Amino acid sequence: MMFHSTPFFALLLVAYAAFWLVAPYRWPRLLVLLLSSLVFYAAWNPAPLLVFAGIALLNVVTGHLLERWKNVALRKAVLAFTVTAHLGVLVLYKYLDLFLGSLGNLAHALDVPFTPPKPPGLLLPIGLSFVCFQAISFVVDVYRRQTDGRRSFVHQLVYLLFFPQVIAGPILRASELMVPLDQKPHVTSEQGARALLRIAQGVAKKLLLADLLAGALVDPVFSNPGGYSALECVIAAVAYTFQIYFDFSGYSDIALGVGALFGFEFPENFNKPYHATNLYEFWNRWHVTLSTWLRDYLYRPLGGNQGTKWQTLRNTMLVMSLGGLWHGADWRFLVWGGLHGLMLVAWRIWWWQVGKPRTKDTSFARKFGGWFVMFNAVVFARIFFRADTMQLALDMFAQLGTLTVNLARISTLAWGALAACIVFYVLPAPVFERTNTVFLKSPALVRAAALIGLGLIIRQLASVEAQPYIYFQY
Repeated sequence: MMFHSTPFFALLLVAYAAFWLVAPYRWPRLLVLLLSSLVFYAAWNPAPLLVFAGIALLNVVTGHLLERWKNVALRKAVLAFTVTAHLGVLVLYKYLDLFLGSLGNLAHALDVPFTPPKPPGLLLPIGLSFVCFQAISFVVDVYRRQTDGRRSFVHQLVYLLFFPQVIAGPILRASELMVPLDQKPHVTSEQGARALLRIAQGVAKKLLLADLLAGALVDPVFSNPGGYSALECVIAAVAYTFQIYFDFSGYSDIALGVGALFGFEFPENFNKPYHATNLYEFWNRWHVTLSTWLRDYLYRPLGGNQGTKWQTLRNTMLVMSLGGLWHGADWRFLVWGGLHGLMLVAWRIWWWQVGKPRTKDTSFARKFGGWFVMFNAVVFARIFFRADTMQLALDMFAQLGTLTVNLARISTLAWGALAACIVFYVLPAPVFERTNTVFLKSPALVRAAALIGLGLIIRQLASVEAQPYIYFQY
């Protein structure tokens, strides 16, 4: 059930009407959210719901034990068991096939008489990575006494499976969803209008920008890089950088807009990431809820930057490598994350040598230089992220090495889509704010007509087949 599909909006309409009908009553509205989320996920495949139910049940038991027990050793043991169990589920469904298959290939390459167990080939539940990270954040926050662990099974299921964000985030903390679940919701007419506009913007980003760019340029080049010139491959790599931004930020817009319709305020997931002037700033602006999760639940527990310089670099490298592998069961993602780790390490060493620049004291030339290095680092590292196989990624880099400059195979549609992405990205925030203000101050009939008109334009212009959201596979 795609976010831009008719079944999704039908489900949203029914859930919205039922929710506000019973909004004054806590348990009825919780059950409406739970039923809506179960229906949404079951439309993909109902079987994984049993896995998520097990994760929720474990969190219920762990939360109550951590609240009841005061002994530090017992609390640490419970926390360690639960975190290990959640990660074990993730490894079992997502990584076991990769590990066993790679072990078999390595044994064969080294001519070692060893045959590992056959990969089980279990179906990967959609959104499992996001669910496991949210589950872990809850038990860790309870252990740290940052949230109340005495939550019901229904609370846990809604927290883990809430349909606007279960598939691809944003990754929520208990304070951002579980606590508000017990509070009486309230949404003003202006907040509702803003939410609808946010949803419309997300759909437009996905269908009019991301999907159009993918079909016209990115997918053809990445599937056969040898058939294109080096310059065309460069353009396709840059195009993918904009495609993934509009695809993922469009999903996040819809998730935040739908959440707002039910009275929830989710954290922003993007903040103009390509405006960053260094890679650290980029990761503070891109997929913010994942970056902050890795910081709070992995980087800082490892010691962060509070130890020696060597320990700081080690922690950075470890976090980025594991964060890369989190994205998918393929060594390409480990390479992608490792490259970002190496670049962040290099950036930090450089700052140790010359001093970290202060924003207000940095010249335009230095800011531009920092941005240029950051942007190119992001673009070319993502070749490993986008390529379907490691071989295709290497083929892409090999083609870049030919230095050929022909642009004959890039269509007018592709150029137009890329230009539209760049223009919409660089437009300053006040332009969108003024547009939003005009929309919100317009009569209800005018707003409805505008949204219907946008829908018709999307239907007319989105001539390529709608594609799954990129982050749905993670």
